[in-house]
Amino acid sequence: MILTDTHTHLYSEEFDLDRTEMIQRAIDAGVSRFFVPSIDSGYTQKMYDLEMQFPENIFLMMGLHPCYVKPKTYQQELAHVETELSKKKFYAVGEIGVDMYWDKTTLKIQQEAFKRQIQLAKKHKLAINIHCREAFDEVFEVLDGEKSADLFGIFHCFAGDFGQAKRAIDLNMKLGIGGVATFKNGKIDQFLNEIDLKHIVLETDSPYLAPVPFRGKRNESSYTRLVAEKLSQIYQLPIEEIARITTENSKAIFGI
Repeated sequence: MILTDTHTHLYSEEFDLDRTEMIQRAIDAGVSRFFVPSIDSGYTQKMYDLEMQFPENIFLMMGLHPCYVKPKTYQQELAHVETELSKKKFYAVGEIGVDMYWDKTTLKIQQEAFKRQIQLAKKHKLAINIHCREAFDEVFEVLDGEKSADLFGIFHCFAGDFGQAKRAIDLNMKLGIGGVATFKNGKIDQFLNEIDLKHIVLETDSPYLAPVPFRGKRNESSYTRLVAEKLSQIYQLPIEEIARITTENSKAIFGI
């Protein structure tokens, strides 16, 4: 059984004391494929080092996270993204999008950065990996403007309603399902079985959003299995089937 964590921040400082052991725990639990999103240029070398250490397991994305879109630096950061994409193989442009939770004042440049990175993804024929926090309308505004056959990707950490899920799917997006599906107040578990499993991929977003029973603690990629177990209950399918279908979905999105 091969489980795929389509979104994990393995370079996070949260893992500095036990990173290699944490990754090995995940591999031992059947999670053998890790897709690692970029935040900003400050983490690029750590990502490359991880890829070199685990070349069979780690697959990198490149992008500028919306929380790191700052007026004084975002143009330089976008130039870094463009340069790196031209230098080596990546599997998606991400994580990119809009975040209205932390800073609403940067909305305009967040949307500009989002649009420009979508266009880079199209240029390189790559998926996008979308960050959306309290910003569905703002994200869809950009996506609707860029809608085309070569726009596709993953709505990372999807926590919207059924209508938003359908809208995302209509835009060629898979839904990234993680620990939120295990929360009592997560809500997505109430309608997820109405979404065909072909539209779903698994993720942890580690070290954030740990699933029950570890909610509130550090998340890690081995907990992808707990998300798969929850989906096994929701879809009334064996966990092996959840793993197989969601891993195949990830391969289709990331071009593997």
